[in-house]
Amino acid sequence: MNLEIFRTELRNYPGITRKNLIHHVIDFFPTIPIPENSGKVIADWGEDAAVLDLSESQLLLFAADGIMKKLMDTDPFWAGYCAVLVNIHDIISMGGLPVAMVNILSISDKNTADAVLKGVNSAVEKFQVPVVGGHTHPDDEADAIAVAIIGIVERDKVIYSHTAKPGEDIIAAMDLDGKTHPKVEFSWDTTRHKSSEQIWRQFNGIRSLAQKNLVNAGKDISNPGLIGTLGMLTESSGVGAIVDLSTIQCPPDLELLHWLKMYQGMGFIVSVKPENSDAVIQTFIEAGLSASRIGTITTDRKLILQDGKESIEVFDFNVDSITGLKPDK
Repeated sequence: MNLEIFRTELRNYPGITRKNLIHHVIDFFPTIPIPENSGKVIADWGEDAAVLDLSESQLLLFAADGIMKKLMDTDPFWAGYCAVLVNIHDIISMGGLPVAMVNILSISDKNTADAVLKGVNSAVEKFQVPVVGGHTHPDDEADAIAVAIIGIVERDKVIYSHTAKPGEDIIAAMDLDGKTHPKVEFSWDTTRHKSSEQIWRQFNGIRSLAQKNLVNAGKDISNPGLIGTLGMLTESSGVGAIVDLSTIQCPPDLELLHWLKMYQGMGFIVSVKPENSDAVIQTFIEAGLSASRIGTITTDRKLILQDGKESIEVFDFNVDSITGLKPDK
């Protein structure tokens, strides 16, 4: 295994480099105060969903995602489906229960719009979370879909992204029972051939871990892939990580480097106290996912890949960035 190739490919992978714009967006907002009557914001930038005060016992999760043009142009049905999927993952990965979504649909071509809406509807039926409103642009120059979602979670049962601590184990949980999208090489589809009951069994795995407070930090494995998602988690937590590539489970018909770039149809990366690792892995397995300990959280803010006796530094967050998000943001 040539680790230098892994380093180069991952550092230049668009799923990761596209996240660089985030800090430019964030930099526009620190000087804008949050109105006192808007409610208490508990967590915002860097989380899969913003966390807002709702009641004495519950918090509100609030997230949004848009679908990139390349996917819309390639397969508008899959773009609509994924617009729902990625938003639900943002709520589930934080231990929450999705409640409802709204969408913004821009239309230049009716046939494309119909395909997008069929994809949205298919996902709504599959994941059993409704779309309750939104907005349309009926005469736009391009086709686009974006979705926003709200969810709820118990006050002390949230899985944050910024709370990983040195010495914790890193566990990857993924559904290997899937297939690569025929036109989108880094999209791994695990949900369309499964029932709603099977999917919610998988969702409830991470939610049960949140209920038991067994996970200290976590994210769903999204567009940056497994290593990129872990990089975002460690960057926002102000820590580093060492990952043993030999411990990462991979579908038998895929090369590991390709797999590390995949958008997961169902995948999570979490950091846990070592004494909780076995219970966390077993919970994921019982939920229908493959899970293993793949590394350790470290203090030095570097993400390092290992393969046997060899190792290579992929990111040094003292000088590099994926999102540019600082631990104190």
